[in-house]
Amino acid sequence: MSIVTEFVDVSVPVRSAYNQWTQFEEFPRFMEGVTEIRQLDDTHTHWKTEIAGIRREFDAEITEQLPDERVAWHATDGEKQAGVVTFHRIDDTHTRVTVQMDFDPQGLLETAGDKLGMIDRKVKGDLHRFKDFIESRGGIETGAWRGQVDRPGM
Repeated sequence: MSIVTEFVDVSVPVRSAYNQWTQFEEFPRFMEGVTEIRQLDDTHTHWKTEIAGIRREFDAEITEQLPDERVAWHATDGEKQAGVVTFHRIDDTHTRVTVQMDFDPQGLLETAGDKLGMIDRKVKGDLHRFKDFIESRGGIETGAWRGQVDRPGM
């Protein structure tokens, strides 16, 4: 397994950053290689990606969601992947968004890309595009889901 941890500081309140992040179907607007995400229900999404000519589809489950704090997920099929995004209030108008992902690179291309730091750079780029996206909107999110998903076993 490989681990990626990246963060970006955005010039919007924590509520705005969190609300935008809950709009999974908007991810293709700032995540390179994500072509489509469908929200199936409150805790399940279906992803379509194309990275370096490799197309994939997989389902993911949100395993924990605490408004203005964190969203955790894991893939339920396909490649092994899990992660968490956390939202830290810096002050009333600034938020640190941190993504940590655990994944198992598949095949020679992904393994080489991981070892060369390409995955880290992709996640960092996605976070900077998220920053540009939400800041260009003046901190006005495209929607929000304020529900809570409790961690399994709680």
